[in-house]
Amino acid sequence: MNTIGIRAKPGEVTFAVLNAKDRRIANVETVKIPKALQTPDALKYVRNNILDIIREYEISRAGLRVTESSSKTLSIARIEIEGVIKEAFASSSLNAYYCGQISTIAAKIGMQRADFKPYVEGVKNFDDVENWSDLGREEREAVFAALGAVNA
Repeated sequence: MNTIGIRAKPGEVTFAVLNAKDRRIANVETVKIPKALQTPDALKYVRNNILDIIREYEISRAGLRVTESSSKTLSIARIEIEGVIKEAFASSSLNAYYCGQISTIAAKIGMQRADFKPYVEGVKNFDDVENWSDLGREEREAVFAALGAVNA
């Protein structure tokens, strides 16, 4: 079974594909949204890419890291991208998916919420994932979302 974890930010979407059977990360990649696209076309671009990735990697479960409700700086662009990803999940062949903030993701992977940020920021090394220190912040969040998708 393959799972995917996704972390969006304005202008790009980072995803991690996990082979759940082997607990091995198969791919971590970022899809950049072309700046020339107007918002509706950019959202369509994201949706089509997410559906293609789900098909290509034969993903059965997915997780999306969503904006914290207590965030001091809400990004409308990020929230719009997250909404389109949710819709792509709902209209795909996925068996299960979840959308969650830090507390939800941490619970799904059996981690204390307080440990999430130190791992993401690289203060702590997450030994379950090879080359953790080589990953960026968004990539680490996508990996955690993919790990949580096992329990979606």
